[in-house]
Amino acid sequence: QLQLMESGGGSVHPGGSLRLSCEASGSSLDNYAIGWFRQGPGKEREKVSCINGDGSTRSSVNSVEGRFTISRDNRRNTAYLQMNSLKPEDTAVYYCAALHGSSCPLPAARYLEIWGPGTPVTVSS
Repeated sequence: QLQLMESGGGSVHPGGSLRLSCEASGSSLDNYAIGWFRQGPGKEREKVSCINGDGSTRSSVNSVEGRFTISRDNRRNTAYLQMNSLKPEDTAVYYCAALHGSSCPLPAARYLEIWGPGTPVTVSS
């Protein structure tokens, strides 16, 4: 059974960068689309970026386009989210999710069952 674990969160100043990792265990990630989601204080969980199984298709929401880059290394069973030019409004707990046999974009968060526990990101001066 596929399990996910995020890492790489932390506190940065506006304009800073972080690289999040989503490491899978229990199964190969090859046939899973991976999505990064985030949930800010008092907000619903929202999509951020998605990458399909072989990395040929990616999508991101407008608010992070040009700043965040999603990637994956199936040999390492890991997906990544490189976040640059971070803004205070990017502050949230970031989660990765997986969906077998899917492409991008992923369905809304409520339809997904495989999640990591999340990693917090705080952007503040």
